[in-house]
Amino acid sequence: MPVSLLSARPWSLLLATSLLTVVPAAHAISARDKVKVDAIEARMTVAEKRYSDALVLVANADPKGASEGDAALEDMEDVISACIAQKGCQVSNLLATYKRLLKQRADASGSAEGEDGGPLEADPDHIAPLIADVPEAARAAALLNDHRHAFDDMVEYNPAIQAGIRRWLTDMRPSLLTSYENYMNLRAVMWPEWEKDALPEALLFGIMAKESNGRVHASSRVGAAGLMQFMPATGRRFGLGPDGTGFDTRFDPRSAASASADYMNERMRGLNKNIEYALAAYNGGEGRAARIYRETGGQSFWTDTSYNQFPGETKDYVPMVIAAAWIFLHPQQYGVEFPKINAQPATIRLAKSTTIYELTICLGSTGTRDGYMRALRNLNPRYEADGWIPSGTTINATTRIAGLYNRYCVSGPRADLARALITADLNAAIKRPSAASFTGSVAVGDVQAMQAAQAVAPVAAPVAAPRPAAPARRAARSYKVARGDTLGGIASRFQCELPALARANGLRAPAYALKPGQNLKLEGCGR
Repeated sequence: MPVSLLSARPWSLLLATSLLTVVPAAHAISARDKVKVDAIEARMTVAEKRYSDALVLVANADPKGASEGDAALEDMEDVISACIAQKGCQVSNLLATYKRLLKQRADASGSAEGEDGGPLEADPDHIAPLIADVPEAARAAALLNDHRHAFDDMVEYNPAIQAGIRRWLTDMRPSLLTSYENYMNLRAVMWPEWEKDALPEALLFGIMAKESNGRVHASSRVGAAGLMQFMPATGRRFGLGPDGTGFDTRFDPRSAASASADYMNERMRGLNKNIEYALAAYNGGEGRAARIYRETGGQSFWTDTSYNQFPGETKDYVPMVIAAAWIFLHPQQYGVEFPKINAQPATIRLAKSTTIYELTICLGSTGTRDGYMRALRNLNPRYEADGWIPSGTTINATTRIAGLYNRYCVSGPRADLARALITADLNAAIKRPSAASFTGSVAVGDVQAMQAAQAVAPVAAPVAAPRPAAPARRAARSYKVARGDTLGGIASRFQCELPALARANGLRAPAYALKPGQNLKLEGCGR
């Protein structure tokens, strides 16, 4: 947030207190004075609205936000001065509005209040961004209140969970924070799918954090894919898989969230709503979990006769998911300050063709540590990071990304720089010396014999004019993949249609997995 909007205005808390000491006691006032008081209060309402709108502009990186915010504060100061001079005007009422707006500014800038020594409860800073992000978040946020959410009573908190929390807070802390940031950018499309199935949001976050760290295009060696890591066969059972365009909907956040909610509810119905067994089924196979639950008479997952029948991976998976969910609900208890993410959904209609790589460069990193490439890829899983997206295409984004796009990516120095970096050709950096500039030594045989031959020759034969260079041979219609190549980069280099190139070589979106040394047929290419 610009410094001018954070700088202290003349109305310090001390001055505000002194103003209150000069407020006269309320007495009956004339109708004329009442009209003037009403007009002053209306001016304060307008200034308050102007200030709130300015905070939105600042959050969206709009340069008008700072000046609008300062102007709104000046309006409020003028209003308070007018109130002091007006009979019957209660300055305390206007100062309450002023104080509320200052708190709103502090919340928006991410400033933290000091510890009050009270009992540790759900972090209010954790709840606040959710309320601002999605229309139904007021209802959803209730699940994050320590006094109301049901998740704590649905799982057993024990040393295994504590060990998982310890891991998330030490060597896996970066993964936890990255998972949270990725989830918040996807929350508007994922959480409603779980909410309508009455499943805890914390559990959704815990599974996603453990499975993929919130990376839409995550894939495993055994074939699991997407945010929620569905295997192909399980995905097909719940409506996931290649669609008519060849895109695998396991990589679609909304579809993956819906399928995972259906799967968890199916498992919990058969396991007496036991989250630990349902998670064990998610990781280690539903048949195994159902059998163990049945054979042990529904004993706790943590009972040795049940626990020891699961493989080591599942024994690790269950407490780690619950631990991530627990921290999601109790961040303040563990000294976790989740990043404040402005993730209000928005769309961008591209003013010119571009790539996600190019957008990542021109957007910069305002409001985020790592930039916006992961958010763009997660919100637009059908596009390769280096694949060209045509002008006029509408892509998914957030209001912050949309504001930065309009400011930096449509035109201007940063847009030009991003295009230059994206179109830079590595091959152009390799210098190939010509024969005329060659300065090395070459063996030519017996120098004396050559001189004798020159003496015998009466006249030097005329030198024929050099022939014009033959046109370069047309590029081969195949290409050998080099280390670091991507299909999008190859398509750009040879002016290929990416879908046609992928089909010709049996490559599936969105991974388009290539191996060094692989020969590609250059079908649908202009070069």
